[in-house]
Amino acid sequence: MRKRKQLPFFEKVKIIDIGAEGKAIAKINDLIIFIPYVIPGDIVDIQINKKKKNYLEGYVVKFHEYSPNRQEPFCSHFGICGGCKWQILPYEDQLKYKQKQIVDNLERIGKIELPQVNDILPSENTTYYRNKLEFSFSNKRWLTYDEIDDADNETKQMNALGFHIPKKFDKILNIEHCYLQKEPSNKIRLAVKKIALENNLSFFDLRKQTGLLRNLIIRTSTTNELMVIVSFYYEDKEKREKLLNYIADNFNEITSLMYVINPKPNDSITDLEVKLFKGNDHIFEVMENLKFKIGPKSFYQTNSEQAYNLYKIVREFANLSGKEIVYDLYTGTGTIANFIAKQTKKVIGIEYVKEAIEDAKINSKINNINNTEFFAGDIKDVLSQEFIDNEGNPDVIIIDPPRAGMHKNVIESILYAMPEKIVYVSCNPATQARDINLLSDNYSVEKIQPVDMFPHTHHVENVALLKLKMT
Repeated sequence: MRKRKQLPFFEKVKIIDIGAEGKAIAKINDLIIFIPYVIPGDIVDIQINKKKKNYLEGYVVKFHEYSPNRQEPFCSHFGICGGCKWQILPYEDQLKYKQKQIVDNLERIGKIELPQVNDILPSENTTYYRNKLEFSFSNKRWLTYDEIDDADNETKQMNALGFHIPKKFDKILNIEHCYLQKEPSNKIRLAVKKIALENNLSFFDLRKQTGLLRNLIIRTSTTNELMVIVSFYYEDKEKREKLLNYIADNFNEITSLMYVINPKPNDSITDLEVKLFKGNDHIFEVMENLKFKIGPKSFYQTNSEQAYNLYKIVREFANLSGKEIVYDLYTGTGTIANFIAKQTKKVIGIEYVKEAIEDAKINSKINNINNTEFFAGDIKDVLSQEFIDNEGNPDVIIIDPPRAGMHKNVIESILYAMPEKIVYVSCNPATQARDINLLSDNYSVEKIQPVDMFPHTHHVENVALLKLKMT
């Protein structure tokens, strides 16, 4: 049998920077090493666990010296959970590295001549800022190293309700307290787990596809409405109602209690019927004088307060006079489209998800907005030259695509339309830079505004204003 080659081990290596995907960087003989859970200034021993042609990946075996900038993580699950990886980095430094990530991507990948980049807009709340969390039930609880090493420990209780361990699809970390969503999120999760254990309700086994309880989704809003959705693997009316009645009786704050039966191999509920158990089948979010209806499947920016700031930047960059035709591509539930509608002649929103488009239409109706039109379908197919000719040439196009960025057909259609302005909102600076580069023969970048939507993570939103070059 061929012996596996031993991967390198390096001692007393200084961490010098932070790079792609939020991983820290060290260098050995000009070879870059990516390491998680460290920050610039740390001096560590590194075990390499992945060797690529141009870089290595590794993990810390021992700390020799901590960076003077390092701060104590506030969460007891830090380093295992996989979320909030930048807790050890002061918030001011997080913002600095996010800003650097934006500039590096636009200059290196996009090869774009940039104007002065505005300082990143911080999030007012750095904890309890998410309005939606999804927890998973599992009978395969992730064991800590202490539990594994403890010879006297008899681990009998293996059920968990929490988050997936990164790269371990069937293992769930039991969460005691999460700092991402305001109360009663933690109280609900802990109470649901307790009553489930007391009543011997079976937790899901992802490998064997057995067990009653699958997921718990909690959605909050700035209007203090609260939606809870429990996902069951199969219908058991008696057990289901017992659990849901317990939740309803013990948490009067819940305004929408729903459930779904999901017999599929995956956790997605977008193609399933979500049924109402008690209360309303929706909650509302408010932005300025607008109300947005949010159903169990609706997408809404997960940091509500910062989403408002993001949309204000989009509106400011668009600089609308009331005479413009605006296309809002990847419109989702029409949040941006409805937010700017009263400053336009007409807004046309396009989105792949049919249910989202129905939400967008409802949001226009409840806000008495009559100058929006919404179309469902793949944008690369819907946004054709014929569509543009029929609906009217846009003066402004707003783009907020998924992480993969825009399909080349969409870019070709934008270049056919040649709007005066493009406002490009992105959650992935790398694909945004690639797309802007493809538009750069015809458009120049006039403004850049990074926005921090997700503190303690490497994720960052960026808004870019592109203007048509004068010929």
